[in-house]
Amino acid sequence: MNFQQLRSIREAARNNYNLTEVASVLFTSQPAISRQIRELEEELGVEIFTRAGKRLTGLTTPGKTLLPIIDRLLLEAGNLKNAGKDFKEKDTGVFYVAATHSQARYALPAVVRDFRQIYPGVTLHLRQGSPQQIADMLLTGEADIGVATEALADYEQLVTLPGYRWSHSVIVPPDHPLLQQTAPISLEDLARHPIITYEHGFTGRAHIDEAFAREGLAPEVVLTAMDADVIKTYVELGMGIGIVASIAFDPERDRLLRAIDARHLFEINLTRIAVRRGIWLRDYAYHFIESFVPTLTPDVVRQKLNEDSDG
Repeated sequence: MNFQQLRSIREAARNNYNLTEVASVLFTSQPAISRQIRELEEELGVEIFTRAGKRLTGLTTPGKTLLPIIDRLLLEAGNLKNAGKDFKEKDTGVFYVAATHSQARYALPAVVRDFRQIYPGVTLHLRQGSPQQIADMLLTGEADIGVATEALADYEQLVTLPGYRWSHSVIVPPDHPLLQQTAPISLEDLARHPIITYEHGFTGRAHIDEAFAREGLAPEVVLTAMDADVIKTYVELGMGIGIVASIAFDPERDRLLRAIDARHLFEINLTRIAVRRGIWLRDYAYHFIESFVPTLTPDVVRQKLNEDSDG
């Protein structure tokens, strides 16, 4: 038994049993992948995959039992390497952070800047995606930590840590009638106008929909986007009012727009930091998290990871 065999099994399951794609991922040939799989099956005395001729079609019942064990073995092998690097190459490495556009654009820049100054020998890759894509990146090892508002807490395989709380704002052109109101705006006020906001699953959209639903309102959402920059662009064009994360509005940068505080209308949102359960984080990853959320010191994070691991 060797790690190349285990990787071949894992990647076959990840890549829809397409051995051509597996060979590309592992930088080898398709016959080599087939041989690695067959050799492990022969050693274990069971078939891991179902087949149609020579083509893999799925996992057998033994395969479904063995795959999580294979994942854990490969995870621990990676942990062993990272633990060694923390002693031998403490301030060098490659660090992958996955975040939604809003987090990458508005919440993380200062953290990334400070991290680069402290750890110039660490190459940081910032990957963007939806909350679901971020979770997938964490589970497949394509990211070390993930930052998002929604969805991350829904995955049992992830350990999530509380980040910062934030609210929404309504953005409008400078001459919009909502700016003339003396009383605080209401959901009924917003529902009288076309609305531009986030796509479902992004940046607190669920709380926006829930607030209108509780009041029995069905607002006209004329456009959705994954990030606030796009929303602001179409608000500037007069297509509707925007509902965005408050952090996404900057009076200096967004001079053609005005923001109205909407924290009294929508539930407060919580940005979460997530890592794969059982992962060994490099020391610099702990310091990145602390820089982002000062209350999440390395000791606090390690304690949380150990608690979840024990549980």
